[in-house]
This record gives sequence, structure tokens and C-alpha cells, in this order.
Amino acid sequence: MSSRFNIMVVGQRGRVGYEALLFAASLREMDPGFAGRLIVAEPQPGPLWSNDPRIGDPELYAALEALGAEVVPFESRVFGESYPNANKAEGLAALPAGEPFLFFDSDTLVTGPLSEIDFDFSRPAASMKREATWPEIELYGPGYGATWGALYEMFGLDFESSLDLTQPDEYWERYLYFNAGWFFGADPAVFGARFTEVMRRIRDNPPEALVCQALYPWLDQIALPLVIHGFGGGRPGPELAGLDGAATCHWRVMPLLYARESDRVVEVLEKVAAPNRVKKVLKRHEPFKLMIYHGRGAKVRALFDRDALPRREQAIRNRIKAKGFWVR
Repeated sequence: MSSRFNIMVVGQRGRVGYEALLFAASLREMDPGFAGRLIVAEPQPGPLWSNDPRIGDPELYAALEALGAEVVPFESRVFGESYPNANKAEGLAALPAGEPFLFFDSDTLVTGPLSEIDFDFSRPAASMKREATWPEIELYGPGYGATWGALYEMFGLDFESSLDLTQPDEYWERYLYFNAGWFFGADPAVFGARFTEVMRRIRDNPPEALVCQALYPWLDQIALPLVIHGFGGGRPGPELAGLDGAATCHWRVMPLLYARESDRVVEVLEKVAAPNRVKKVLKRHEPFKLMIYHGRGAKVRALFDRDALPRREQAIRNRIKAKGFWVR
């Protein structure tokens, strides 16, 4: 059993705030023994935001509080509106320094007890539910090894020890690459400061090997392997299989959840969204209202055989859109 730890999600105006409420409802239902704090990190107005990013809805604040979530403010000092994905790094300042933490993207559903997962917070890791999204290799440009190697050199890290030598040279899975949908570590203050700094340095002064590479929206996923490797972490072991497995689902877009996730995930979603105190708030978010409460999710689900899904996500999206059921 792991020691006590805190969980963080980001909450802000619009979609992300409602997703945070759904996350909180699923955590309380599926892991009643969780003893840590659930902190909803909320960006505050400032020069890096053109509009107020706070949740702002009194009933949403009240619903989060009723579920034991704590909305804690943080200041955007480096990114803000220019790259909201960086809230997951800057928002770690809202957590108690020195206490182990587990971060989730707000579009995650808890489907099993997180408190029973055997975390080693001294060895950080992150989600391996990813695809070959970055880097995109140009015909005459640097390969995977040269691109990632330049980043490790930039930050004074040992590149060779990060490689998965069971994978062939210049195959994307040989190189440490995560989905930033969840990650954990021993100290959020230290982790968040380094994560933010690594993203800032890559943004402001990328190595020459990245000249042909797009940094957005992938900047958090470019920086995260460097941060985790620098803290002595790496790929998650089998003890963490519950994440992106029996204990969590990173659903991303509600029509995709109904199209491809298991019956168990849909059952948990609809159960935790059913209580009136949660339902009356979640219904304000159009995708939740249509997909969960007005039956559109069931119609999307009927379009697909979960045992024979299209291999490409775009094909799933296109079929849903063709029927007029897409919403996000």
C-alpha cells in the first residue's frame, strides 16, 4: 500500500470545470477509502489571461465542495492563455510542498480504487497511453535519436539510459515519451517548478534539431520525459497497470467514451453522474447534457462494435459526425 498522497486536477471556466466535477464524483464513489486531499487547481486572473479563467459558477464550487474537493488558486507566471496545457505544471504550486502527488487531466474518470495502487513516489512515471504524435520525422531532417538526444543534451541528462533497448533504433517507442494525462512524483513544488522551466526553455530556445518540429500542442509531452528522467523515474511498471486500466479512464471527448470504452466505464459514468446534486450542475455543460442525460451517448454506442472498432480514431470520429451526434 502506498503512503498517503494528494490528487490534483485543473478546474477553470467552462468545460474543464465541469470535467473536474465529474472526476470528483467518480473518485468519491469508486475510492471511498482515499485519504488524501483532492485539489482542484484554479488559475487566477492576471496579465497572461485576457479573460477571467476562474470557474466562476457558485453552484459548481458548491458541488465540488460537497464532494470533498478543495478549489485552490494558483498564479500563471509563464504560460497562461498562450498554452493552457501548462496549467498542469504551474498548478502544482497549489499543492502542499513535500507531499506525494498524483495529477490527472480533468477529462478522466475514476473506475476503481486509486488508494490500492502501489505507487513509488520516489520514482515518478506517467501515462503510456500515447501514440507517435511527436516528433514528426522529416525526410531529410534529424531522426528520433538526434531529436530526443538534442533535448537530453540541452538539459544535461543521460540519453542512453532513457532508451528502451527492446525496441529497434529509430522506432518511436524506443524513446521515452508519455501522455501527460497522468503523472506523479514526490514533491509537487519541485516537480512543477522544473516542469514549467523545461517547457519555458524549450519554447524560448529550442535546440537546432527541433527547427522543423511543431511545439504546440505537444510541449507538455515533449518536456515531461525530460522531467521524469531527471528525477530518476521512467516508464511505469506492472504495479501501475490500474491507471489507464481498471482504475482510471482518460476519456478525452464524451462521444469517444461512448463509442469505444467498456461497458464498465459507461456504467460508472452514468452512476456517478446520476445524483441530483451532481446532475443539476453537469447538465449545464452541453456535451454532458446531450450525451449522458438526453440519450445521445447510447445512440453513439449503438454505432460501434467494441470488439471490432476502426483502427484509426479519425474513422470513429467521422462515423459519429456523419450521424450528427458529435459534440465536444
